Amino acid sequence: MKKKVVAVIIAAMTVLAGCGGEGGESQSPVQTVKPVVIVDETESTPETTEELATTPEPEEREGMYRSELTNEWIDESLQNQRPIAVMVDNEKTALPHYGLTQADVVYEMMNSTANGRVTRFMAIVKDWDSLTQFGSIRSTRETNIYLVGEWNAILCHDGGPYFVMGNSEANYKGLIAQKDYCDNLSGIFPRVENGKPSEFTEYIVQDDRSVKKSGKTVAEGISSKGYSVEYNEYYIGPHFTFSSQEFDLSGESGAFDCNEIQLKPFEHNNSRLEYNETTGTYDYYEYGEPHLDPENGNAQLSFENLIIQKCSFSVHEPAKEGYFIYNCLGSGEGYFITNGTAIDITWEKGGEAENGSGASLTVFRNKATGEEIVLNTGKTYIALVPDDTWNTIVIK
Repeated sequence: MKKKVVAVIIAAMTVLAGCGGEGGESQSPVQTVKPVVIVDETESTPETTEELATTPEPEEREGMYRSELTNEWIDESLQNQRPIAVMVDNEKTALPHYGLTQADVVYEMMNSTANGRVTRFMAIVKDWDSLTQFGSIRSTRETNIYLVGEWNAILCHDGGPYFVMGNSEANYKGLIAQKDYCDNLSGIFPRVENGKPSEFTEYIVQDDRSVKKSGKTVAEGISSKGYSVEYNEYYIGPHFTFSSQEFDLSGESGAFDCNEIQLKPFEHNNSRLEYNETTGTYDYYEYGEPHLDPENGNAQLSFENLIIQKCSFSVHEPAKEGYFIYNCLGSGEGYFITNGTAIDITWEKGGEAENGSGASLTVFRNKATGEEIVLNTGKTYIALVPDDTWNTIVIK
């Protein structure tokens, strides 16, 4: 009888080793792991798991390495290349977003306390030279500057308020200039003819498609500023610890199902992430519609890992302008979600040198065990949610 190969998922318990923040080591929590097992099926299937032969993931692939951002295999030529962090407008007028499915990590956070607390994305992209169109690009805020240092990324944006960019007339040095680790490219990218107001037209563009006003590519911008393309002295090291095998959190103390999370605090666009059992990812929705990427065949924006971070904030005066800063230097709580299950977590981000000479990582820990969380291979979504509306989050 002809043999048929069948992929079978079996549950197993394993202890995964992780590392603590800032280079320290810690033991990761016990988690339910799902190794892929290959069965040779003849007239009958094996009666015991001992008869099943596992196929381990290869430790090396020629010419490739595991990305420090996703744990996915990518070209080894990228190993020392710094990522970029792109500020992406999330007003409905800015849709559709181009290229966002190529981001490795996507932050979403309130951009202003005004306008229904409209959010903005900060997309971390390792292989930025492969982008053909990405954006549209808008201004940055103080919180993004503190976060970009965690990745040694180059911040791509279009200006920002005076407390970010500075004010020469008032002899005020903005936060970007105060932080030596924050290399940035502001307002240098091409403007695309898309029939929208000018603030919605700036994109990273690598070719001449519909370009209304020329600008620089990422590589040209980096070169013009004299920045290092490779990780520099401000690089802290890999941000996350990844599991060597796919797992879920169902064996964790206090774990609960999460097939959908509605981020009601983001009332302007009503962000929602829905678990897709077929792909094992969380699909992103906003403004009542699936988030599709026309630069990638209208692919759905989706993530393997979700981190939802509760964070307090302070409002700049005058408050009516809506400018604020998350109090992201400190500690708090949140959720870690993967493969249909969630756990409660805590987070902490240490202070920084007053002279701006160093950033610090945000470390996420299992609230029940105190151990640093371990992520599944793939893309990660991180939401910074205001603490005053935290209780409006809906998890199903």
